[in-house]
Amino acid sequence: MPEPHSSLPIEIIRSTRRRRTVQASIVDGVIQVRAPASISKAELDATVATLVARLERRHRSESVDLDGRARRLARRFDLPQPTSVVWAEQRSRWGSCTPSTGELRLSNRLAAWPPWVLDYVIVHELAHLVEFDHSPAFHAIVDRYPLAERARGFLIAKSQGEQDTADDSGSLD
Repeated sequence: MPEPHSSLPIEIIRSTRRRRTVQASIVDGVIQVRAPASISKAELDATVATLVARLERRHRSESVDLDGRARRLARRFDLPQPTSVVWAEQRSRWGSCTPSTGELRLSNRLAAWPPWVLDYVIVHELAHLVEFDHSPAFHAIVDRYPLAERARGFLIAKSQGEQDTADDSGSLD
C-alpha cells in the first residue's frame, strides 16, 4: 500500500483477531496501524489516511509551547493572560475560548501551518477575553496583530479547501 504523506514511517499490522476497528498509535517513532485482516484495501487506505493525519497533527503540536506563546502575545498586545491554552481536536473551528474562565482551545490542525497563523488565532481568542462578540471593538483589538489580514486570508483558503473535501467550515468561533 502506498503510504500517506507522513514524516514518520507507517507500519500496517493486519490481524484475524481484530474484527471491526482500525487503531493507530506512535510506537518508537513509527505509526503502527492495527486493522482487521478482512478490511478492504480501499477502506483501509481511507482510514489510514485519516488516522495518520490525526496522529501527525498531535505529534507536531506536542513541540509547541502554547502556554508560553499565548502569554507572550497577551503581554505584547496588552490582552488578559489566559488561564490555560490547550490543543483540541476541533473540526469546525480554528479556536475557541471560555471568557468566564480564560481557557483557550486551539485546533491541533494549526500546528502544521506557519507560526504567524497560530499567533493570529491566539490573539483572536485572547481578544474574546475583552470583547465577547465580533463587534468593531473586537476587530480593532485583533487588528493590532500586524499579520491579521494575511492570517485571515490563509485560514479562509484552508477552510474552503476543507469544505471541498470534508464539509468543514473552519470558523474561529
